Amino acid sequence: MAAVEINKTPGSPNVGSDYLLISWSGGSNLTPLLRRARSWAIWDQPDAVRRYVLAVFVVAVATSAATAFLVPVTQTDVVRFGILALCAVVSIEFTRRIEREREYLRSRRVAYVDTKGIWSGAAVLVLPPVLATAMVVFTYGVAWFRVWPSNRPVPHRWLFGAATVLIGTQAAATILTVGMQQHPGLPATELLAGLGDLAVITLALGARWLFNCGLVMAVIALSSPNMPARDLFTGFSQQMLEAGSMALALVSATVLMANPLVLAPVVLAVVVMHRSVLLHQYQAESRTDPKTGLTTVKWWRVGAERAFAAARRTKRPMGLLILDLDKFKGINDTYGHLVGDKVLTVVAQGLLEEVRDQDSCCRWGGEELTVVIPEVESASNLRSIAERIRRRVESLAIYSDEEAGEAQRVPVTASIGAALYPAEGMDSLDDVLRAADTAVYQAKARGRNQVVLAGVAPAASEAATLPGSTTR
Repeated sequence: MAAVEINKTPGSPNVGSDYLLISWSGGSNLTPLLRRARSWAIWDQPDAVRRYVLAVFVVAVATSAATAFLVPVTQTDVVRFGILALCAVVSIEFTRRIEREREYLRSRRVAYVDTKGIWSGAAVLVLPPVLATAMVVFTYGVAWFRVWPSNRPVPHRWLFGAATVLIGTQAAATILTVGMQQHPGLPATELLAGLGDLAVITLALGARWLFNCGLVMAVIALSSPNMPARDLFTGFSQQMLEAGSMALALVSATVLMANPLVLAPVVLAVVVMHRSVLLHQYQAESRTDPKTGLTTVKWWRVGAERAFAAARRTKRPMGLLILDLDKFKGINDTYGHLVGDKVLTVVAQGLLEEVRDQDSCCRWGGEELTVVIPEVESASNLRSIAERIRRRVESLAIYSDEEAGEAQRVPVTASIGAALYPAEGMDSLDDVLRAADTAVYQAKARGRNQVVLAGVAPAASEAATLPGSTTR
């Protein structure tokens, strides 16, 4: 696993995990290298994120030093290290173009998986801890210089990814040293002893994955405290690749000790695995709207049809909302299309935070967003949900030209049409969509920034805009 994408948080103070770098220089006479470090995005992160990242760096260095001398290094170990390093270089060279495409496609803040772990995983099984540590550093270094000769990833993100792998590696090395009859090595040839060693190896590789993945997901949660819990596990199915990598690590370690020449097919398998991961990312990308991060219409419709079929089968109500941002063209014309894109992104994030995990949101088109809400219970409950979303959109603090120092708050409101199934005249999902769409037009005709429930004449108090809001 490589790293995690962390978004900037504007306005946070410039103190944190990089303070160790600048304190050496007195703060004013930074060398070019330290100046570059000072510009890293980590400086724009909340204090909790910076402290966490620094703590992970410190723990990675401390544990690597602590395990370095658990097992002495022999000449055979050095030769095996060289063979694994050569395999790592070859596999990285053959997959670097694929990796660049994966980095380009990676737009969501999710735990990121690659196949460098095969070689560092094999190293932790058959090499002393100090060489297993060196393999992690070596593979990350080669990937840094060969995969991205230019336009490299964010440095602190890359270093953080390496640090999490180092911590997992030290945990695995400790388990192997304590639990196996002989380490470095592979399971004993006797059946019972061999099964015991295999259990220890499984535990060690599992701990390596758990530390790596857990530390990465923790920093995602810290950097985005309002992110729905489900988003932490977006793309989590890719962790099956990590399980496959650890299995190949065990195979590679076994082959290395028996006949290193047979490692060539393993390298080929790594390249094939990498291509399959790229295919998965293309599939995920095709299901996600790039501006909002919501589901695309095509993929949303699959889930919406399932929700509709379940509602028809169980006779439990299903709600559907269509949000139309009021006077969105005016926002683009006044503030520019970049600000308009920002409005879409922020509104989409706010929408996700107001709905449940089982609800499904998509960008229907332009400035329209839709939500399907299974088991909504009643029309009054659906109206309450829609009103809560409307108020959330109205309260969003979105500013233009922040970097230019000319920030102006962009007024954003939404007209929301709601439809509840089952209802008379609704025999399909398209009928529900048409009813909600008609309700949106009614909301706009009545003055915008309000909710209209299809087929229901809203009471005057419900139809009116709430106090303090701006009708647009």
